[in-house]
This record gives sequence, C-alpha cells and structure tokens, in this order.
Amino acid sequence: MAQDRFPLRINAGFLINAPISTSREINFDLSSISLGSDLNLKTLVGKVELTRTPKGILVEAGFSATMQAECVRCLDEFDQLLRTDFSELYAFHANSVTDSGLIVPEDGNIDLLPLLREYLLIEVPIKTVCREDCQGLCIICGENLNHQTCEHQAEKNRSDF
Repeated sequence: MAQDRFPLRINAGFLINAPISTSREINFDLSSISLGSDLNLKTLVGKVELTRTPKGILVEAGFSATMQAECVRCLDEFDQLLRTDFSELYAFHANSVTDSGLIVPEDGNIDLLPLLREYLLIEVPIKTVCREDCQGLCIICGENLNHQTCEHQAEKNRSDF
C-alpha cells in the first residue's frame, strides 16, 4: 500500500466501485518522516480507516509522532509528542466537495501527507516546554537550573529566609 517514496499514499481505487459502507483499515508505523522542511518527525504511528460513502471516500485517521523541539525556558532539546485525529471526505465529483475541497484523484491514490502536515502543525505548541516543572535559566549567568543551582540562585534562596 504505502511506498517508500510516498509513505503516506494510499491506493483507494478499490473503494470507488465498492458497495456503500465498504471500509478498510490501514496502519502506519514509520521510524522517521519529513512533512516539509519545518516538520521532521520520529516514530509516526497511525491508523486510517477508509469508508465508501455515497458522496466519496471518508478518511478517518488518528496519528501520533514526536518531533525535536527546544524548551522555551531552559533551551534544552527534547522530544515533543504530537497527536491528531481527523475525518475528511474525498469527494467523487466536484458537486459533492466539502469545505476542505478534497477530491478523489483519477488514479485513486490518496496522499495523506499534506493533510497530516496541516493537522500536526496545528498541534505544535506555541511555547514548547520540556516539562511542567522546568526551572529555566538563571537570569544573571544563564546556568540551566534543571541541572544545577548557580551561586545567584543560592544567594536568592538564602535571602528568602
């Protein structure tokens, strides 16, 4: 089904003439994939169910992946988990098109890459934080306070008493 050059392309042509409500489930498990220069993912795992409807092919998908991110508090790199679920209809004809404007290609191959890219980009946090209790950097010397306490923080802690 998926080819190395197009790892998220699905041949859905068999559903075009299938009876209504015919469906097939397809699983994805990729160690890494690039969804554009700004979205490089590790461990992309997902499940897609394709269902023949009177108007087209309904794609119901759920994916999770990790991406390399930088913490806005301490500047350490970490793996940011991303998850998304979506449903989209690929219409058979232009008069059945939904707001998304998706149409089943003539060759029956549906490429989920652009769609998945859009949905995962929405899930990327504006401010990525490595963990909730991240202490960040010392505002005086720049020491990462998650790894050790600098002399400025020690002085601050003494003055708090």
